[in-house]
Amino acid sequence: MRNKKRIICLILCALLLSSCSTGGEADDQQKKVGGKGDPIEIGVTFDSFVIERWERDRDIFVSTAKDLGAEVNVQNANGDVNKQKDQIKYFIEKGVDVIVVVAVDSNALAGEMREAKAKNIPVIAYDRLVRNAGVDLYISFDNEMVGHYMAKALLTSLSGKGKILKINGPAKDNNVSLVNKGFDETMAGRNIRVVDVYYASEWNGEEAFRYLEDHQDLADSVDGVMCGNDSLAGQAVRYYSVKRRAGEVAVVGQDADLDACQRVVEGTQTMTVYKPIEKLAKKAAECAVKLASGQGVDTDDSVEDGRYTVPYVKIDPIAVTKDNMDEEIIDSGFHLREDVYLTRQQGE
Repeated sequence: MRNKKRIICLILCALLLSSCSTGGEADDQQKKVGGKGDPIEIGVTFDSFVIERWERDRDIFVSTAKDLGAEVNVQNANGDVNKQKDQIKYFIEKGVDVIVVVAVDSNALAGEMREAKAKNIPVIAYDRLVRNAGVDLYISFDNEMVGHYMAKALLTSLSGKGKILKINGPAKDNNVSLVNKGFDETMAGRNIRVVDVYYASEWNGEEAFRYLEDHQDLADSVDGVMCGNDSLAGQAVRYYSVKRRAGEVAVVGQDADLDACQRVVEGTQTMTVYKPIEKLAKKAAECAVKLASGQGVDTDDSVEDGRYTVPYVKIDPIAVTKDNMDEEIIDSGFHLREDVYLTRQQGE
């Protein structure tokens, strides 16, 4: 009898230990992502924070990822592609669970992207496609639509005819070509003549201003300026303000920067394109966590990167003029009413 009790006791203990062991392994498995412990670690490298919007992207992305239980390591390449390559290599060596890249040069990072994939680290191209790299996901706004909105605004402002300048960001930014594609397709067959095209390196606004000063005869002859972003648009408005023609020459941009929204309501900038950054950054953080966890991301679109077909999460931009400023910018909480209308209130 005593031996039977001892045997039963041993069996119960074995079952109990087995149950505890199985539960512990299950818990550990839930915590592990790619063979590493919880929490998920996301490496993000930004081109720079020179453009106003990028700090907002960063803050929303980090906040969302943290809410999902992930840690984010943010690096700033300061517009230096070699520095960005080193940052990506650092993430690979560190063994992060997923890498998110805002590319300095869309054509220069394919090797680093493939190296990450060889180490089974998923890569997301954020806002700017990395070409010939076959990244796991590209998430951005519909940049061709951005160009379409810019063209439409100029066509309306100029009553369908006139001469314009194009002041773009750097050609190495893949979005620049996409915006121009949408712009040119919309302008095709119209009575609008593009008299010159300029590319500002690293989105340098002062460089754009110097271009206008150095080509005054050309700049003073046009009816409108298509600017690659609001920083460049601000320099165009600055130039025409010196010439006492601000508001006379139609200027369009994108990003809905605060000072651009102020210029739109005061009439010195014709329009800007609002890209819902909160929606983009939140979605990117959610996708990063999913990929790090070994889950798939459902997409309805894809894009060719020059060599591979890449899954594409596309978010629609919104054209903003003074007519819908309140509805799209104020009501959405993107900027405060008192900030957008600050210039007007001070002038009253």
